Amino acid sequence: MKKIKLEKLTKESFAPFGCFYDMINPDGTAETGDFHSFYPDRLPVYFDKKIAFSPLVVNRLDPIKIGRIEYHEDTPEIILPLTDDAIIHVASPSKEVPTAEQTKAFLVPKNTMVKLKPFVWHYAPLPATNEKITVIIGLPVLTYKNNCIVVDLKEDEQFIIEK
Repeated sequence: MKKIKLEKLTKESFAPFGCFYDMINPDGTAETGDFHSFYPDRLPVYFDKKIAFSPLVVNRLDPIKIGRIEYHEDTPEIILPLTDDAIIHVASPSKEVPTAEQTKAFLVPKNTMVKLKPFVWHYAPLPATNEKITVIIGLPVLTYKNNCIVVDLKEDEQFIIEK
């Protein structure tokens, strides 16, 4: 079975798939008041429809064997890990199912908001250390019903993510 090595999340390595921002340790200039600091527009996202934020709870896999992938046409996806660091796997848009060689896996620190570009292959974020993880997913309403292309990988297309 093909194996993918888990990578540290950096702006350069993740740029082909999207972008991210650490929501707990904001940087840059803030608008401040008597008792607050506001860091506006750090992760802009354009949705042409009503969006919803939904909790997703994912159990640990051991080993981390990936057998299913998905993408969304015409819409980004927001992922915010809340209870643990998250392991996410991504591959650039393609007409075919991407191979393990085209796929990257990243360790996303908890409270770091990720924006995936439309058409980027991915699936559920996985817990890095805990038995389960809760993440917030931001998508246009009903995307999971009408704009979600899911592919079950054949045995020889499946891969394992190594820490």
